[in-house]
Amino acid sequence: MLKRIVMRVCAGVVVLTASLYIADFVVLRIRMVHPTPTWPMESMTRARLLAIPMKNGRETYEIDQVNPTELVTCVHAIFPHSGNPPCWYLKPRLNQPIRIG
Repeated sequence: MLKRIVMRVCAGVVVLTASLYIADFVVLRIRMVHPTPTWPMESMTRARLLAIPMKNGRETYEIDQVNPTELVTCVHAIFPHSGNPPCWYLKPRLNQPIRIG
């Protein structure tokens, strides 16, 4: 009895998540019919700041000399689409340093 309830709840969660992803994808495709420069895809430029660990446990920060800036594209959606992360996830993490090693 309990096993059947757990299986139904798990199946319901999977169906709900899949339905939400499909709806998010359909809405994104509809918005892509008339795109603007910042909707539904947005490109942002960030400075590549490297966090380099030192032997004493501290980190030193340097701008990447090879690629000092990077163009990052995100999508205005709930889930990632087309290999791009959602903007609600990327924007707070945009200026975080890139850890090396």
